Amino acid sequence: MRKTIRLILNSLLCLAVVALSGCGLSQPTATPTPPAPPAPEEIALAMGFIPNVQFAPFYVAVDKGCFAEENLAISFDYGMETDLLKLVGAGELRFAVASGDQVVLARAQGLPVVYVLNWYRRFPVCVVSLKEKGIKGAKDLVGKRVGIPATEGASYIGWRALLHAEGIDEAQVNLQVIGYTQVASLTEGRVDAAVCYALNEPVQLSQAGYSIDVVYVADYANLVSNGLITNEQTIAERPELVEGLVRAVLRGLRYTIEHPDEAFAICKEHVPEIAGDNEALQKAVLAESIKFWQGERLGHSDRTAWEESQRFMRQIGLVDAEVDVETLFTNQFVVESQ
Repeated sequence: MRKTIRLILNSLLCLAVVALSGCGLSQPTATPTPPAPPAPEEIALAMGFIPNVQFAPFYVAVDKGCFAEENLAISFDYGMETDLLKLVGAGELRFAVASGDQVVLARAQGLPVVYVLNWYRRFPVCVVSLKEKGIKGAKDLVGKRVGIPATEGASYIGWRALLHAEGIDEAQVNLQVIGYTQVASLTEGRVDAAVCYALNEPVQLSQAGYSIDVVYVADYANLVSNGLITNEQTIAERPELVEGLVRAVLRGLRYTIEHPDEAFAICKEHVPEIAGDNEALQKAVLAESIKFWQGERLGHSDRTAWEESQRFMRQIGLVDAEVDVETLFTNQFVVESQ
């Protein structure tokens, strides 16, 4: 009798378990809502110049989603280079595009800026003259009238480096400040030669049909040119942010070099004035620019170039105290683009 009762109770218990299980199975399982992706981080990138086709790698990086892949929303802030480095050093801006010589000057003044990506492989300052002037090299500038935009900034440093490399005394050349009127000053005969940005005025003159000679500073001095700058605080507190931005810019740079026609089309969306009658000239500017960006190990800085840049700037009195070269730049964030 007891055995029978036990069997009945066990059977009832099993039925209860099955019934409860059935109730559980009959209820739909709630699918957990995936967490919303974090909003892109907004980054203002100070460019140091007006919107220009020469910023093609950055515009391409926007269009191709390189920044978006790093969860970054980039806005371009255009302004003067020397002011930008002060803002970056003070932490009011985190990133800027500037030349290596300006980094040396800033560090010498105690500003904690750091060069984290090399963009231009060659220093883009040059001296241009019409061919009839017969200026084939730096020594041919002795006794000539040479126009320069201003006696400061990368153009002036490039000019001083050229004279220094050839042992030319500044008093042997009649240097005149002409602002940004190099093309007119040359074609109207007001100067014999002009210090220019190699990607601008020489291209304009050639496109206009003038025969010219160009003396490139990079053929005489190994100076560090334009790259991406941040500050020590950002590197210490947000290294992943620096690496993501560097990686995105490198992807844009590589794509621009490999696809110049598409890159130019993208530029027109960001700089509409390069289209129309101006298009042939601006395409030539981009083609010339790419020559200065190409090279092995894109993004990497050359320590020797930094040493030479600082040594030259100290020799001509632009920098008083020597700065530790290791503080000027780092390659730690330059990784191969995927």
